Amino acid sequence: MALTVISVGGSIIAPDNVDTSFLKDFYDMVFSYLEKHPEDKLIFVAGGGAPARKYQNALRTVKENADPLLQDWLGIKATHLNGTLLRSVFSEFVTDELVTDPTDENIKFGGRILVAGGWKPGFSTDTDAVYLAERFGGKMIINLSNIKKVYTADPKKDPDAKPLDSISWHDFRKMVGDEWNPGLNAPFDPIASKRAEADGMKVICADGRNTENIRCILEGLPFEGTVIGA
Repeated sequence: MALTVISVGGSIIAPDNVDTSFLKDFYDMVFSYLEKHPEDKLIFVAGGGAPARKYQNALRTVKENADPLLQDWLGIKATHLNGTLLRSVFSEFVTDELVTDPTDENIKFGGRILVAGGWKPGFSTDTDAVYLAERFGGKMIINLSNIKKVYTADPKKDPDAKPLDSISWHDFRKMVGDEWNPGLNAPFDPIASKRAEADGMKVICADGRNTENIRCILEGLPFEGTVIGA
């Protein structure tokens, strides 16, 4: 049996409104994959996307010095909404409740897919994905967002930024730093990165909207993306 953790970014579940075209394509790909690999299991960890961003922005608009802790909680609740949507879309493969604490000793994983949302302030759902990979013996996390690869710098700000096929944890962590802030836009959050490096995990960052590419990653075929910790 192979277990893969997939961090499904909110930027592809709900970039503005819910992207039903993506959800349908993602469902069809996963359905086909699980039929072909009847022993495999998947864990999905949902990000917050537009609901998180909109509610956090609303709080900051009303209160200029809004408490970062409260901003984090708004983002976490948005991940629960998106996670419940994923759990509903894949209902025939999911037998357990939405996971909201990856350290809970009572988590059950009786189906083919387990779905999680955010846990608590201080990091993003990337960190929840690492905790769940540890818990169930996964060594690879597929991190899906709206970017095709990790760049040497933010390509929106630096015209000389170059895409990377692979990068060591050491070099990646120099890029993203060690601190978390609500709404931080990083390919993989700093807290998750530190833990994944310590656990010897590999993270693959890829464009989640290309579901055929996701299938290639799952099946060990050539793919487009960036391997962190190669």
